[in-house]
Amino acid sequence: MDKPDLILKGENDYYSCLEIDSFASMLKDPSFCYKFYWLEAIVNLINLDITETIVGDIIDEMIANAWYSVVEYHIHLSGFVRGEVVDGLERAVNHLHQVSNLPASASKSDVKDALRIYSNDIRQEKTQLTQMVPYRALSGFFDKHDFKVNWEKRTQLIEYIKCFNSSVVKLPYVFGEGAALNRQVIFNPDWIRMINDNTVEILGWIQYEKMRWLQNNNPEVPGLVYKLKPGDNVRKLEKVRNLWNGVLDCVEIHDVYNNTMINKSDYEMDHFVPWSFVMNDELWNLMPMVSVLNSQKSNNLPEWDKFFKGFADNQFKMYELVCERDGIRSLFEKCYKDNLHSIWAQLELYKAGTRRTEFIEILSKNMRPIYDSAKRQGYSVWKI
Repeated sequence: MDKPDLILKGENDYYSCLEIDSFASMLKDPSFCYKFYWLEAIVNLINLDITETIVGDIIDEMIANAWYSVVEYHIHLSGFVRGEVVDGLERAVNHLHQVSNLPASASKSDVKDALRIYSNDIRQEKTQLTQMVPYRALSGFFDKHDFKVNWEKRTQLIEYIKCFNSSVVKLPYVFGEGAALNRQVIFNPDWIRMINDNTVEILGWIQYEKMRWLQNNNPEVPGLVYKLKPGDNVRKLEKVRNLWNGVLDCVEIHDVYNNTMINKSDYEMDHFVPWSFVMNDELWNLMPMVSVLNSQKSNNLPEWDKFFKGFADNQFKMYELVCERDGIRSLFEKCYKDNLHSIWAQLELYKAGTRRTEFIEILSKNMRPIYDSAKRQGYSVWKI
């Protein structure tokens, strides 16, 4: 996808004085994810009719935009090296989550309120984000004109940016008074018009590039495109519940975690590996669970060695009834549309004639890598 094409919409008088190709290079060759969130924050603020702001407010917008991916889905914004988060924005989000105790589902306005309340607590992380990204985000404009920039001398750099803007080409923004988080950021009126005219295209381009970056840094994470911002998150569990209701009419099923018998009137469908990681409602990852325990387990992993065998035994009981009883088989077949997409499950796990030991081995072989990936991604193990 050609980046400049994503942001051009018709011909307007400001195009003759703006370097669109340099703007398109603002996300080129990032070392960290900062550039994506910085530019996204600027576009969002301009769409609120803001013509000038301070660096700290842009960083607050970045943190609020990254909150959902980092806290709810444990996405590493720029990788995870030797057990350490390497991305400053991710560290800022995690620290805010720690001190504020906001839920992962907190709204953007709630996150911004917390940023004001706990501003002193995360000042160090926010200040670190001011060191390079506001300035290096403009490097594509300088590169085109073969200007060599001394990135280390901040005062000279700010003056250089002003000079470049007035004598060479209009930049999307320049810097004014203040220092660090309080440094003024002043948006160029022509760039404001261009961004307002092309907001949908620009934000789509940013999200596409951000997604590519995040997928490269989180190669084991499934469904990453759905983990960039809050969505409807509609669960498709009705047909699975109907199937398990049919199973419960035929045999006793005990809760894996406390060994009590499941009552049809008081249970929840539980994802053994959390839904927020797998982002699907596949039958092989679901089982009935006592309601009160389901809320306690929340978004955590169960202990594999302690609970997988019981989970697999319940899955096999369901499978046996699917094979033996036409009514259960009919309920099972109704799950195909929403709850049975994995080829391995269709061709291996639920094929006719699978013995118990083989069934459990197939289930373990396919689920354990997913479980381990979630654990590496930072999902906590539930200690019941």
